[in-house]
Amino acid sequence: MPSRYTEADLARLRRISIEERGGMIDVGSFVAPGDNAPDVTGLLDAVPDLFSGPDLRRAADAISAAAAEKRTVVWMFGAHIIKCGLSRLVVDLMERKVISAIATNGAGAIHDYEIARWGKTSEDVAGRLGDGTFGMCADTADGMNGLVVEGASRGEGFGECIGRGLVEGGAPNLHASLLGRAYELGVPATVHVALGTDIVHEHASADGAAIGDTSLRDFRILSDVVGRLDGGVVVNVGSAVVLPEVFLKALSVSRNLGGPSVFTAVSLDMNEPYRAMVNVVGRPTAEGGMGIALRGRHEILVPLLWAAVRGRLATA
Repeated sequence: MPSRYTEADLARLRRISIEERGGMIDVGSFVAPGDNAPDVTGLLDAVPDLFSGPDLRRAADAISAAAAEKRTVVWMFGAHIIKCGLSRLVVDLMERKVISAIATNGAGAIHDYEIARWGKTSEDVAGRLGDGTFGMCADTADGMNGLVVEGASRGEGFGECIGRGLVEGGAPNLHASLLGRAYELGVPATVHVALGTDIVHEHASADGAAIGDTSLRDFRILSDVVGRLDGGVVVNVGSAVVLPEVFLKALSVSRNLGGPSVFTAVSLDMNEPYRAMVNVVGRPTAEGGMGIALRGRHEILVPLLWAAVRGRLATA
C-alpha cells in the first residue's frame, strides 16, 4: 500500500545547468604535488615535545612506517578537503602506495565528481537558497544518479561506479579526482551516504534503492579493508559524524571476524568533534595502538602532514 502522506513532486522542479550555477572553487587553485616534497624536517624539529607538540611527527611516523611495511592506511575525508584544493596531495599518496583505501561521504563524492568533470565545484548556498535553486544542478544530479543506478545493476559500490563513470567518460580533470584516480589505481574507494543530506537527492533521478544498495555495499567493502588494519593507520580528515560512525561499525564487524586489534588512529579537524574523538581516536585504540588528534586548518595541516610523510619515505 502507498504511504498515507503526500510527497513533493520532484519532477516539477525548476532546475539549472552547471554553467548557470557556476562554482566557487576552481581546479586551477588545487595544490600540485611536486616530484620532491618540501623538506619540513627542520620546522617539525623546532616544535617542542610538550602537550600536542609531537603529534604531527607521530602521525607522519606512523603513516610512513605503515607504508614502508606495506600495511593498510585508510584515508577518510569529508568534502572540505576538496574545497581546500588538497585532492592532488591525497592522490599523490595513493599513487605512491602510501594510502591503501579512501572513504568519504556523499558531499565528498559530489565535489570530487564536479571537479573531475567540470573543474569547478561549490555553489553560493545562501545566494541560491532564497529562490529555491540551491542544489538544483541537473548535470551533477542526473550524472551521478545515473551512474549509481547502473552501478547497482552491476553489483558495484557507490565509490567504484562513480570512479568508473569518470574514467570511462573521459573526465578532463582525473588528475585531481580522488574517486577517478582510485578507480584507475585499483584503490578501494567507498562512499557512505545519508539519504536526504546531498543535493543529488533533491532530484527525481535519485533512486533510493540504488543509493542504498551501492552505499551499503561500500560499508561491507570498508569493513573488509578495516579487517587488514593491524599495524596500520586510519586517518579521518574533517568528517564529524558520518565517517566516524561508519568506521566504528566497520571496526566492530572486522573484529567480530577476527580483524585488527592494534593500529594508529588520527583525527585531523579544525576542532575536536565528539564522534571523531570518541569513535576514531578513543574507543578503537582503548586496548592498544595509538590515538592522535591534530587540530588546525586543513589547508595548513594536510600539506604539512603530506610533506612530512614524503620526507620520511625518501630517507627510509
